[in-house]
Amino acid sequence: MEVRLLRPVLVLYTALFLLFLYGPMIILAILSFQGEGGGPQFPIQEWSIYWYKHLLGLAETSRVSQLPVGASLVRSLVLAFMTTVVSVTLGTMSAEAFRTRFKGAGPIFYLIILGMMVPGVLVGLGVALLSNFLDIGRAWWSTSFVLHVVYTFPFAFLVMLAIFNRFDRSVEEASLSLGVSPAQTFRRVTFPLIFPGVLSAMLFSFTLSYDEFSRTLFTAGADLTLPLSIYGTFSVEIYPNVFAFGVLTTLFSFTLLVIYGLLMKRFTARSKSRFAGQEEA
Repeated sequence: MEVRLLRPVLVLYTALFLLFLYGPMIILAILSFQGEGGGPQFPIQEWSIYWYKHLLGLAETSRVSQLPVGASLVRSLVLAFMTTVVSVTLGTMSAEAFRTRFKGAGPIFYLIILGMMVPGVLVGLGVALLSNFLDIGRAWWSTSFVLHVVYTFPFAFLVMLAIFNRFDRSVEEASLSLGVSPAQTFRRVTFPLIFPGVLSAMLFSFTLSYDEFSRTLFTAGADLTLPLSIYGTFSVEIYPNVFAFGVLTTLFSFTLLVIYGLLMKRFTARSKSRFAGQEEA
């Protein structure tokens, strides 16, 4: 196919892809500004921020009860934070171990990757049955936490493995040959160089755990996380306050991306200035 014919096809394909990707979010954002008497569908009865006020408890009276997001939001944030710390630590240590060839590395690699490939519903159901068999109570901070780590750990591991594969080992060897201890070498040489990978692994782990649903459904116990609480409201009736909450959650995710971008930009600027200083010296 000639270039002049291929170009409009690619433009149309890209436009349809972007529309499919962001169209639902745009519709959700528009419907979140529905008036008090409006429902979760078009047409818009009245443009207002009533459902945002309702979500924050600022609306005086309402025919709709508030979303149970307070305690469940805290649980999801704490669970995502715990999962991020453990997954990134394990992922970094495992990737560090894989820098050296050892017996059984192949099977262990695929066992780690298996955690992100097994269907979440099956794993969650299996852990729930095992907990009942062993008479272990299910809770978001115990059984769900373990499953979240099993799920996010492979992502952190793959990110760190890619970083270590590009790592120049001679830098560490130079530090060790100068008499610097392995712990200080990791803190002052290795960690600053792998910091972008650590940051990416943290972003992956946090976002995956924050909105994880299927693995949490059977293992969270009585205290629900945020995705389960939102899902519980769907079984009654959907109101635009759910859309308003979706918009705020999306803004929260974008905020995380902005923080990630600023940290990466700062790290890149510091690396460039340090490299320039070494060249001048």
